[in-house]
Amino acid sequence: MSLPQLSLSAARNLHLAAQGLLKKPRRRAQPTDILSTVQRMSLLQIDTINIVARSPYLVLFSRLGHYQPQWLDNALSQGELMEYWAHEACFLPRSDFALVRHRMLSPDKMGWKYRQAWMNEHAAEIERLIAHIQENGPVRSADFEHPRKGASGWWEWKPHKRHLEGLFTAGKVMVVERRNFQRVYDLTHRVMPQWDDQRDLLTQEAAEALMLENSARSLGIFRPQWLADYYRLRQPVLAPVLEKWQREQIVTPVYVETMGEMWLHNALLPLLSQAEEGRLQATHSAVLSPFDPVVWDRKRAEQLFNFSYRLECYTPAPKRQYGYFVLPLLHRGQLVGRMDAKMHRKTGVLEIIALYLEEGVKVTATLDKGLTAAITDFAAWQGARQVVLKQIADGLFSARRSGWEIGTT
Repeated sequence: MSLPQLSLSAARNLHLAAQGLLKKPRRRAQPTDILSTVQRMSLLQIDTINIVARSPYLVLFSRLGHYQPQWLDNALSQGELMEYWAHEACFLPRSDFALVRHRMLSPDKMGWKYRQAWMNEHAAEIERLIAHIQENGPVRSADFEHPRKGASGWWEWKPHKRHLEGLFTAGKVMVVERRNFQRVYDLTHRVMPQWDDQRDLLTQEAAEALMLENSARSLGIFRPQWLADYYRLRQPVLAPVLEKWQREQIVTPVYVETMGEMWLHNALLPLLSQAEEGRLQATHSAVLSPFDPVVWDRKRAEQLFNFSYRLECYTPAPKRQYGYFVLPLLHRGQLVGRMDAKMHRKTGVLEIIALYLEEGVKVTATLDKGLTAAITDFAAWQGARQVVLKQIADGLFSARRSGWEIGTT
């Protein structure tokens, strides 16, 4: 029996459909959309860079359109979401606690994220910290003074920050809210009173099997080698897994031009005939975060979208090719470009420092209109009143080369 035949653009569109990026939202976002959107992606990566909206808020905006960032904070404080090391530091549904609990109970396997020697050396002080939380309630690292005034830099973290990070990785405390994006920690047994390790704990093998299923569903269409990176798993032997999934009607093999055989998660089967016939259309234009699931696996982004990307914020400025915090640009199923931007919050200006189109992308009226709308929405959501343009790809935004006022485009 021959496999369903898909064009590369159809495969991209199926992936974007799985991620919630195929079409612009049809309705105004609601607070309940936060959890459902994170469930759809499985994970929402956390990053603190604040030159534009912080990454987790931006990833949600790309899918939901205008929403209140406070809704994400509320979903955490109300117990719908939790934080833990998944892809990297991520928000994930609290209902997925069982998927990561085995990692918490073996923190020595977590590499740089956990230092047993530190925890042993400071055991007495850490026990006093746990007792303090038990007696006085949730804490932030900011609640404790640094023993050396004026110390700065991550290598100068005050001891209590290190203690809390270690307890977090070891699953002794959980993040129950964020205040001004600072973590607030409480004891895990208070956050999850119904949880019992003896009764509820999944083996690493069982948990990772569920992680792989989540990865397949959230990717929608995939090469087997893409699955492990989603939750940062070691590459498993996938042939028997895929055979099992096929028997259980979880996935279907398909053939994609230039990509060869791929696998489709059966949650997308209702879209397969449209995709085969070239009728599955992408209409969404959006500014993406560098930590969006669509691009966080750089090899996958290059293979599926022909989009070669690296984050340059840790590269010395003279050696950067594109800029400090460069945002991929999605337009109708393609990653068409990237822009280096900065939000000047005091003056209400979104500055586009530079915008580059990918090689072979031609400026058309549709592209111009789509990117104008995407950038305008992106700016307005952050409270900007004006977009200022600096270095822009030739021919783009030619009617407004210096920028535009929000609401007058």
